[in-house]
Amino acid sequence: MSTQGHAVITGGGSGIGAAIARRLLDDGHRITLMGRSLERLQAQQRQLGGKVAVQVCDVGDEASVASAFAAVGQVDILVNNAGQVETAPLAKTSLETWQRLLNVNLTGTFLCSRAVLPGMTQQGFGRIVNVASTAALKGYAYVAAYCAAKHGVLGLTRALALEMSRKGVTVNAVCPGYTETEIVAQAVETITAKTGRTAEAARAELAAVNPQGRLIQPEEVAATVAWLLQPGSGSITGQAIAIAGGEIM
Repeated sequence: MSTQGHAVITGGGSGIGAAIARRLLDDGHRITLMGRSLERLQAQQRQLGGKVAVQVCDVGDEASVASAFAAVGQVDILVNNAGQVETAPLAKTSLETWQRLLNVNLTGTFLCSRAVLPGMTQQGFGRIVNVASTAALKGYAYVAAYCAAKHGVLGLTRALALEMSRKGVTVNAVCPGYTETEIVAQAVETITAKTGRTAEAARAELAAVNPQGRLIQPEEVAATVAWLLQPGSGSITGQAIAIAGGEIM
């Protein structure tokens, strides 16, 4: 089967999801963006010249996922990108926050993946790419719930890759380090509010985690996702690919 097909990207309204949409659109795929905000999705749709479809979906809600995927039809490629992070010491993390972050980051990946598997299995082809994080591969202080969720995403990735290994479906995780997105912008705001440092100093602190001394660009993540969709990448499955300038080896 050709690499060109119908790709659904969750959390597609901004950041990494939007960059992936642009890249896959350039590569000739048909794109559907999913997210909770119709306004944000439509804004991204306009930026992409109206060439993508949009579908409102709360990935952590089973009924919403079922309805959204029924509406968009056959999915050849699923990019589970929707995610959320909040910072707090574990002792000050509420159960509500813990459950919300696991719901968006982990349960959402499970629900969306489960929704596309019957169609992918029936046609004997599929690509699932989970946007995890370096937080799936190591710990970071003050984001325990996020790290736990992303570690869970990686476990799910590996288990599902084995289940699908003889069915023409690959399942991989890409694990970006600190990336130039709204999440990093929020992290900068948090650092400046709590420490009194300048925004420039806060950004430099995050960039210093990367041995290359910089933030990852969303387009770099998109390029890795596009590579995983190539015909020659069919033997790559169950992998966690760090996009982090050598932060993790």
